[in-house]
Amino acid sequence: MSEQRAGITPPSGARFARILGVGGYRPERVVPNSELVERIDSSDEWIRERTGIVSRRWAREDESVVDMAEAASRKALEAAGLDASRIGAVLVATVTHPFQTPTAAALLTHRLGATPAAAMDVAAACAGFCHALALAGDMVTGGSAEHVLVVGVDKLSDFTDPDDRGTAFIFGDGAGAVVVGPSDTPGIGPTVWGSDGEQWDTIRQRSSWLDDPTSPDFSSAFSMKGQAVFRWAVWQMAPVAQQALEKAGVSADDLDAFIPHQANMRIVDSLCKTLKLPAHVPVARDIAETGNTSSASIPLAMERMLREGEAPHGGLALLIGFGAGLAYAAQVVQLP
Repeated sequence: MSEQRAGITPPSGARFARILGVGGYRPERVVPNSELVERIDSSDEWIRERTGIVSRRWAREDESVVDMAEAASRKALEAAGLDASRIGAVLVATVTHPFQTPTAAALLTHRLGATPAAAMDVAAACAGFCHALALAGDMVTGGSAEHVLVVGVDKLSDFTDPDDRGTAFIFGDGAGAVVVGPSDTPGIGPTVWGSDGEQWDTIRQRSSWLDDPTSPDFSSAFSMKGQAVFRWAVWQMAPVAQQALEKAGVSADDLDAFIPHQANMRIVDSLCKTLKLPAHVPVARDIAETGNTSSASIPLAMERMLREGEAPHGGLALLIGFGAGLAYAAQVVQLP
């Protein structure tokens, strides 16, 4: 009779997960439209009409992605009432950390005193935060970490060509962070996500970092086909947002906030219209003073809405991120 082999012990985590605290960091330097328009032969009025952007924040030259992530993370940890030593994993959503290795997450983990937490970067551009949030929720319920720090951070000023009329006025810098932990009730709904690599050149880096190092500055800046992005976001992302509502078992009328990626005010308005969002649901419009901060835009907008009392603590919010890749993700969450 053969001896029975021992089986693998199944993982055990919390029944549910939720966001315990949120924090944001906005660089000190405010850059109004008037500072940019001369180089791109534009006007403050045109930028406001096309994007809703009035100003954006740019980090100092010596201020890194990790610096901004640390500032936002410390605020999120404080809001959650947790010491960094209780963090089991750190996920940093970013596409502007200038090194493949070490990751921004590993450096951040060390700075915060969260070692030996697992640490990794998530490169899904403007959808990065929602991707990382989904992973964090699964880690908590799957048992691989009790608490997860999720950071969305980008320093897009390093990758913006100031002479590019299509992008020079859009991007900003910043960081937003949340702490995800166990919950007795569902706090992070099912994620609807996906990608469309066929449209990879719609939003892209102009050239590889492996290309000629003697090439002019901004050769590796980001470029974008604005009209194509607008059409894709308006027509294809609304159904994704609707699916996230349905999977969470709620309707638009149940929402206490709508927090989409801050890509363009006209895209936000179109999404609200297509979703038939009730007038009583507050909508994040952080882009007006922050610009498009890619991975940071959703947590920054969430932090502002809660801080200014525009959205209620404990309320339900629909999040959706979309952008380069093309990648997208959406989920309903309970606000901390």
